[in-house]
Amino acid sequence: MKTRRMLIVACLTFMTGGLATAQEWEWPERAKSLEVLPKDLPRDRLRAVMTGFTRALGVRCSYCHVGQEGQPLSSYNFPSDANPNKGRARGMLRMLGSINEQLTKIEPSEPVRVNVWCHTCHMGRPRPTTLVEALTEASRKGGADAAIDRYRELREKYYGRGAYDFDERSLNEFGYQLLGAGDATGAIAIFRLNTQQYPGSGNAFDSLAEAYLAAGRKVLSSIYYQKALELAPDDKNALKKLAEIEKDTAAK
Repeated sequence: MKTRRMLIVACLTFMTGGLATAQEWEWPERAKSLEVLPKDLPRDRLRAVMTGFTRALGVRCSYCHVGQEGQPLSSYNFPSDANPNKGRARGMLRMLGSINEQLTKIEPSEPVRVNVWCHTCHMGRPRPTTLVEALTEASRKGGADAAIDRYRELREKYYGRGAYDFDERSLNEFGYQLLGAGDATGAIAIFRLNTQQYPGSGNAFDSLAEAYLAAGRKVLSSIYYQKALELAPDDKNALKKLAEIEKDTAAK
């Protein structure tokens, strides 16, 4: 148990990289209501740990504690457990300690042993989901348009920071997810967005053509299969589908 506690504190201290002072506030000599962190944690270490949380998750104190954003920290009720995110954070800390304890039992492949930190998964996000998961959640609430709005919001905020994979494959995967669920219209909207983001990708246009074909719009499907072939002449799927469309059209 002592080893796990030391691992947790070591992980979180490593994350902080320094002590930030966002507001003038006197940190207590000893924190109250600690359940996972050592109860005798010194104030400087406590401050470093809490700062590490905010950086790893991209949040402020009010995310886990009882207090109003923008108000002085002195007005917060830090010992309170009323905010459910505080309990979740404790659970995550226990998980973190357990993972790193298990890692010490594995023979490392390199001289420097790998450890897991909060930011290993979160990378500045409160909820460490993949881009496809985030778009799926938005789509469930408001359809493809909501998913597109969410994509643009996340891209504006996180692009280049490693939090989400904005490669064309993510939108492609999500588009086929919609297509598989019978939402050809939604898939068309997502694949069109992908062609806008990656206009030089033959695969993006091939996927858009697939969605139009599923929607019964063969003329547009042919146009985008041809565009896919312009960008990727070896696209066997586009060649095959164009031949099938031409054969079906001639038969009529």
